[in-house]
Amino acid sequence: MNLKYLFIPVLALTVCCAALGQSYATQKPTNILCILVDDLGYGDLSCQGATDMQTPNIDSISAEGLTFTNFYANSTVCSPSRASLLTGMYPDKVGVPGVIRQNEKNNWGYLSKSALLMPSVLKATGYHTAIIGKWHLGLESENGPNARGFDYFKGFLGDMMDDYWNHRRGGINWMRHNEEEIDPEGHATDLFTEWTVDYLKEQKALAKPFFLYLAYNAPHFPIQPPQAFLDKVRKREPHLSEKRAKNVAFIEHLDFNIGIVMKTLQESGLDENTLVVFTSDNGGALRYAQSNGKLRGGKQDMYEGGIQVPTFFYWKNRIKPGSVTNRLGMSMDLFPTFCEVAKAETPKGLDAISLLPTVLGREQVTDNRTVFWVRREGGHYGGQAYYAARYQDFKILQNTPHEAIQYFDIGNDAYEKRAIEPAVDDAMYNKLRTALQEHIREAGAVPWQKTEK
Repeated sequence: MNLKYLFIPVLALTVCCAALGQSYATQKPTNILCILVDDLGYGDLSCQGATDMQTPNIDSISAEGLTFTNFYANSTVCSPSRASLLTGMYPDKVGVPGVIRQNEKNNWGYLSKSALLMPSVLKATGYHTAIIGKWHLGLESENGPNARGFDYFKGFLGDMMDDYWNHRRGGINWMRHNEEEIDPEGHATDLFTEWTVDYLKEQKALAKPFFLYLAYNAPHFPIQPPQAFLDKVRKREPHLSEKRAKNVAFIEHLDFNIGIVMKTLQESGLDENTLVVFTSDNGGALRYAQSNGKLRGGKQDMYEGGIQVPTFFYWKNRIKPGSVTNRLGMSMDLFPTFCEVAKAETPKGLDAISLLPTVLGREQVTDNRTVFWVRREGGHYGGQAYYAARYQDFKILQNTPHEAIQYFDIGNDAYEKRAIEPAVDDAMYNKLRTALQEHIREAGAVPWQKTEK
């Protein structure tokens, strides 16, 4: 099969222009497909500048839609970013400042019982809500997907798989169909795709709209591409190191599967009324030869390479193909954006903003807010949290709790090569420090461990 032609939507210019002029309010409810991948580096797609890999299907989502060049995950690691995406809140304000794990002594989050998740809001508006893939927001039934608003769940509850073929973590099987333990055979990426195809075909026969959160584990380590994909990369790119070749093949396998999903949308006609969003939960892990392009740092860092992520919106006949925006967006902003798309009432008190005006090509200011990042972790972090904050072009950050705050003007230093030594009266630096202090104070009121036995 030629990957190049697996997903190439055709958008006639005249049809596109006419549809873009229609009133959004007159349209029937829009299906929403949110594709979240795991640890994808900012530079690890061919449309993002990678010259050693071929990702035609993800590239097509970008080419036929809107590319954000200034979009951020809410944390440097998995659980906090996922918590923000599904709650519209900073992760430490819903009890998830760090990674949720099955080992209680190395567990750094517990999703607040009071947190309202996106699927509950969309379900109240008439949407069927589903998650396929990685959950990573709680192993207890009270914090499983079905208990937190999803009508349907088929995937993996845990943090990561020790093996993409046997799907275990520390010898425990966390694969579930709703609340039933299952033990399917096959590569996890292929399985999640198969289940998604089945789900989309089922939804095609129903009248109600759907929200599908498709959360792939890939390309999170262990880097395990199917042999056929690795052989192809080795033949095409013989100069690559073994570590890099495996990562390239792993991402190309992911791209192939996303192409299957997009092809299913096309063939079923669902793409005529489905918003597709593609993004990642944090930056690429440098020790596994993942690439964040020219950005400094990687996964676990508060440098741009750890938090800036490739993000694309595709909405046939609504988004002008090939659109690009440098407006600031964050994972948590997807919650109010999806609420507005679904014509659901956005809950009050969210930390996030709707990006729908930007998505539809309208004027919008999104950087008139101070935004924050947090991670609390064990090991060499000592159970302490470290942070970053940004206002417009200025940013402060730590990469561990044990280092001094660094200060950057990323408007003039996008790759964070030169930290600024702030003067005592530097108004912007003081503004950021004060805002971060207030954020820490507010989030400190939220427990991040289970408080009752």
